[in-house]
Amino acid sequence: MSSFNQKLTQSTQLRQEMRINPRLYQAMELLYMPLLDLEQHLKEQMEENPFLEMQEAVEQKEVELKEDSTDEPMSDDDVDWEEILLDGFDVGGRRQQYEHKEYYEPTPVEAQDLHDHLNDQLRLLSISERELRLGEELIGDIDDTGMLACTLEEAVAGVNEWLDDVRPTVIEKSREIADDEEREAELAEIEVLFRPYEVVEAERMLEVIQGFDPPGVAARDVRESILIQLRHRSDEDSVAYRIVGEFFDELINHHWSEIGKELGLTPKEVQDAADSISQLDPKPGLKYAVDPARYVIPDLIVEKIDGEYMVFANDTSLPRLRISRSYREVARNKRDFTGENKEFIASKLNSANWMIQAIEQRRQTMLKVMNFIVDRQREFFERGVQYLKPLTLREVADYIEMHESTVSRVTNKKFVQTPRGVYSLKYFFSSGLSTTSGEDISARGVRDKIQNMIDAEDPKKPLTDQAIVDRLMEDGVKIARRTVAKYRDQMGILTARMRKRV
Repeated sequence: MSSFNQKLTQSTQLRQEMRINPRLYQAMELLYMPLLDLEQHLKEQMEENPFLEMQEAVEQKEVELKEDSTDEPMSDDDVDWEEILLDGFDVGGRRQQYEHKEYYEPTPVEAQDLHDHLNDQLRLLSISERELRLGEELIGDIDDTGMLACTLEEAVAGVNEWLDDVRPTVIEKSREIADDEEREAELAEIEVLFRPYEVVEAERMLEVIQGFDPPGVAARDVRESILIQLRHRSDEDSVAYRIVGEFFDELINHHWSEIGKELGLTPKEVQDAADSISQLDPKPGLKYAVDPARYVIPDLIVEKIDGEYMVFANDTSLPRLRISRSYREVARNKRDFTGENKEFIASKLNSANWMIQAIEQRRQTMLKVMNFIVDRQREFFERGVQYLKPLTLREVADYIEMHESTVSRVTNKKFVQTPRGVYSLKYFFSSGLSTTSGEDISARGVRDKIQNMIDAEDPKKPLTDQAIVDRLMEDGVKIARRTVAKYRDQMGILTARMRKRV
């Protein structure tokens, strides 16, 4: 039987590989970063690299040193120490030189969420500990919209599972009591308190929680939530309550005539009742949803100066980096360093130079992209969104002679402040539609035209998708009916039948 001959061998071969330089990765990350992230990144770089320093800080320090050098030196004989001590130790308005000023960062106060709001109301009730535990379980199963996110059976199973875990521990502690009578009384109380919950108990507790603020909370679906809100308003005998209770599907589909025939009402009366129902909140819990304020800081600014649109980088908050003079002098003395020290200095100095160049390259690239957008979309800045022209990333990439992915990184999560407001750079990119004049119009501009048409339509005779197509054709826009329907759905606009008023 033959065996394999195992041995080590060496061979040479030629092979082509494409590898991205690590610094190229860093450059792409810098392009991708929004303004605030970039600011934080540069501060971290200054902490890691001693060769980097802020230019503003250095210049300000030089100015202060120059001003200090022009002041005449003050001798001890010129200082009236008695007056200084009696006057609260204030030396000629220069207290900042020797007095440490503390700054207290304001502490944000966390807003109360829905569960906290409901639990506070639960604890105000005069209920037993057993009921309190069940109520907390049900409140924990309510989602952010205010709806009960599980069935009552599932909620009961969850709280009973918790009881099974804690019951042995409590019984064991009760057995440690020396007195037999006390032990029997304790065990009897535990048996009552820790007996398994039933669905009937959960139904009673759910009714209690449904009476809490906000009205409509703890419902199992939208229909029940609206009924609860109507009961809060004492409208159980109203037409609206009956419509929601008996004809909810027809209500959703705006079948006013069918509902009117069943209730002996005119379609107008049914629609009026539906209007009152639409004023209720189908997701009452969202008003307590924790949604921190989000602020947008534009990366670029467009201003109209003497009839021309000028683009500026909004980077005044960014640290102005420069090579530290002191460390530059140290690096010049190459004879004083050998081995690891020499490699460390060379590496940090090269990294500092590259970072400064990369930041400037990022700035210039963003300005090039925005200048092209301004030139292309001048009519938008002059006349509005309906004059927004179609634009693709490839068009910009060809103009600035860079790859399309670079333009994508430049425009991602970036904002620009313009005379018409603050926009995401992605806002200016959209597909186009042909017109009879031979020019193209942006899809965003078409959607704005559709929105304006629907806002101005006769509510009793709303525009159908085909009618919108015909009106757009009159304006010279070639568009298919299915495209109008797609744009209408994207804007959250109902069909003509659903918008019709009787």
